Amino acid sequence: MSTSISTPTSDTDYRLPTKVRPTHYNLTFKTDLEDLNFKGFGVIDLDVLEETKEIVFNASSDLTVSDVSIRSEALKTEQVQSASEVKIQKDDERITVLFAHALPKGSKAELHLGWDAKLTGSMTGYYYSSTQHEGTTRRARFATNARRAFPSWDEPLLKATYDVTMISRADTVNLSNMPVTSEKPFLNATSSSESDKDSKNLGKLAKMFSLKSEGTTGDTVGKGWKITKFERTPLMSTYLLGFANGHFEYLESSYTSPLSGRKVPLRIYTTPDIIHQAQFSLDVISKVMPIYEQVFQIEYPLPKLDTLVAHDFDGYAMENWGLITGRTQAFLLDPKKSDLAAKKVVATVTSHECAHSWFGNLVTMVWWDNLWLKEGFATLVGEVIAIDKVFPEWKVDSEFINEELARALDLDAVRSSHPIEVPLPDANKIGQIFDALSYSKAASVLRMLSNYVGEETFLRGVSIYLSRHLYGNSVTKDLWKGIAEASGLDIPKMLDNWILKIGYPVVTVKESNDSVTVRQNRFLSTGDPSDKENETLWKIPLNVRTADASGKVSTDRSVVLSEREATIPLDTSKPFKLNAQTTGVYRVAYTPERLKKIGEEAAKENSVFSLEDRMGLVSDALILAKAGISQTSAALDLIKSLKNEKEYLVWSVIDSQLDKLNKILWEQPEEIRDNFDAFRRSLMKPLVNKLGYEYSLDDSADTIQLRTLAITAAADAKDPDVINELASRFEHFQETGDDSKIPYDLLRTTFVNAVRNGGRVEYETVKKVYKTPTTPSAKVSAMFAMTASKDKEIIEETLRFVLTDVQIQDITDFFSGAASNRESRRRIGEFFKENYDTLTNMFGGVFSLPSLVKSSFQELTTEKDADAVEAWFKDKDVSKYNLSLAQSLDRIRANAKWLERCKDDVADWLKESKR
Repeated sequence: MSTSISTPTSDTDYRLPTKVRPTHYNLTFKTDLEDLNFKGFGVIDLDVLEETKEIVFNASSDLTVSDVSIRSEALKTEQVQSASEVKIQKDDERITVLFAHALPKGSKAELHLGWDAKLTGSMTGYYYSSTQHEGTTRRARFATNARRAFPSWDEPLLKATYDVTMISRADTVNLSNMPVTSEKPFLNATSSSESDKDSKNLGKLAKMFSLKSEGTTGDTVGKGWKITKFERTPLMSTYLLGFANGHFEYLESSYTSPLSGRKVPLRIYTTPDIIHQAQFSLDVISKVMPIYEQVFQIEYPLPKLDTLVAHDFDGYAMENWGLITGRTQAFLLDPKKSDLAAKKVVATVTSHECAHSWFGNLVTMVWWDNLWLKEGFATLVGEVIAIDKVFPEWKVDSEFINEELARALDLDAVRSSHPIEVPLPDANKIGQIFDALSYSKAASVLRMLSNYVGEETFLRGVSIYLSRHLYGNSVTKDLWKGIAEASGLDIPKMLDNWILKIGYPVVTVKESNDSVTVRQNRFLSTGDPSDKENETLWKIPLNVRTADASGKVSTDRSVVLSEREATIPLDTSKPFKLNAQTTGVYRVAYTPERLKKIGEEAAKENSVFSLEDRMGLVSDALILAKAGISQTSAALDLIKSLKNEKEYLVWSVIDSQLDKLNKILWEQPEEIRDNFDAFRRSLMKPLVNKLGYEYSLDDSADTIQLRTLAITAAADAKDPDVINELASRFEHFQETGDDSKIPYDLLRTTFVNAVRNGGRVEYETVKKVYKTPTTPSAKVSAMFAMTASKDKEIIEETLRFVLTDVQIQDITDFFSGAASNRESRRRIGEFFKENYDTLTNMFGGVFSLPSLVKSSFQELTTEKDADAVEAWFKDKDVSKYNLSLAQSLDRIRANAKWLERCKDDVADWLKESKR
């Protein structure tokens, strides 16, 4: 057998050939946590669809593949033949195996091969994660990327079944997608009680993996080996296979299927030091799983559902079927030290990953261009529909506006956005579309559709879609067929442009006494689109909200704007608003006079405009000003008119929109920044005075969140009373180690303000918390606090710390924190450039590198900045983050244009506002 290195013949040839198709994988992995390596052996059953002498599959260059042979009874010369040549296509992550004799069309074959690799901390493939417990470094193993863990046909369409066997140290725990069928010490596994066939096979494994079978303590380091076998999986895609080995403990529960009455066991695993923080996530799983079964009328098909919590994880969480995996912040919560924000994160991430059991796992997209079919659904159904049934007091459907919809509209307003369904031939670049469009915009479009046809009809259509594609693959039109059948509507005609076209519309409203004329154009944050950019016409549900003379409110959901412009009969002497409840994926631009009237009505005690209406109004007003469609001062007038608002979610939008404006003013003269802080204090300090600093078990979710927001925003706006109060509480913690005077909902802002307004002592205190956190949220709070210092020496020290003492998964948070600090905002970009090679080598995974690029540059605010960033990257290989870079450049230029348009307007308004 000879081996050679080659490169792909065509840049567009990213999909595997279709001459053979895998049907079953029999995989054995030996994990050695002492020597940090793993070995594997696989037998892959193949259907031969065309006569061929070559077999092509995926394998990362991290794997050393060996002993490749093919077995087939259809071979006339010999049933087994070894590979005559193995071609490694390193950049394309493929291996082509050549054989002397062709496999005939219609035959079946077994591909036999082995592989080995180092266990690294790269957070990709089969990697290790370390934690300190009881004085010992404990390592856990996780699999997150198929081709980096075993040779495979690593494409979502190529579903197969899997038998997994794991060989590991006897004192560790093995986990995979399915339940364990047997687990034995290696001595017993090769005893005479085994059948001759099993004994022979295990003997081969012992030789293959350099195992000694004379006793469970017969290996070189004094720890025996064991062999664990798991049940066969159902048909599934490679990316859903999961397995792990480590020193784990678990909590367990169960739920009863509302469809069959079957009791489904649930477990959550992590290392012993933090397992006590896993109960809340486990409780959420037990509550949402029966909801999904009931809603979709499809039973969860696997025998069990486990969750594994990692100390290091790229991204946030992953829906490996039957073995959900993710980082500590996604699943852990100390019940005695929990803040509401952390609880909401754990609940929504947990529910999101459970939703994938149906969206993605049971029914899988054909290719990554339909990623949204799983992520958009898991966002809407998992984070809104299911969570609303479990935690109705959180108002997650309303919060969606300021979380998912706002994220989607912000990203989709730049020229370098992309359609929800985006061509993506190269699977190695899929990390770039795990973004606000595949998740948040997709979920927003689905929410708009659900609102238009009715949630019950929408979910019935989704159930039809799932039922027709069980264990199979699907594309967008398959979903549309299901919802069309349930609703009787032409769904593709309504929705295709929302899915297949880039961007979204702004609807401009001009009025007369008895009608309004509405016009749609593509919205861009930099201003007017070109004619070519403005070709798309969306079908827009206008959802016209009106009130009659008696104040009775109604919403007309029948009006759909399909053309460029239309005139709608409407009594404009009465209050009205488009996009009622802010369910549409678009913005609405009113005349200044109408916006003022809407603001006056919105500010009333019993306004005809709902909570969701008021949220949408504030969001639209400032973003439209950013694009030059209206004046920023008009948006500030609207915000000021809502100063007596009582709802947390409206204040949440106000705060997030003011933060956007604050970020573009960061290098303006001190007088402007001081006046802007004074305006923010005028809004937030009355709320602080009203709500105070103490949290009670009797507080509603709204009260808790509004108190936290008001105190945080007032401190950010340099309110001396709030800063002093937080400093006093921190000082007690610093001197005594007792954190009882710091409410957990205020932990982050207390830490941040201590470092921002303090010095070395405060910094060292939060640094200690980062190194030995009591909870995941305490660790996150400490990370953001460490990046909040104004001291240039401490800033430099923190940046050095990032590359030497920080867990890899935490680096993105440190970058994000540094970018939010005006004293280090420019420095973080320079730091990225200085350490470019180190960072790009460190983050070979799919998620983190694009995030670092955005954090490093997107908050800059001048054309000169954009030109300089663009020039620096000109000679770099940007293929893994080109979308993020282009979006960052667009944001910088949009910031620059907004600043140029608004700085005098804002300065004048702030002066006037002080009078």
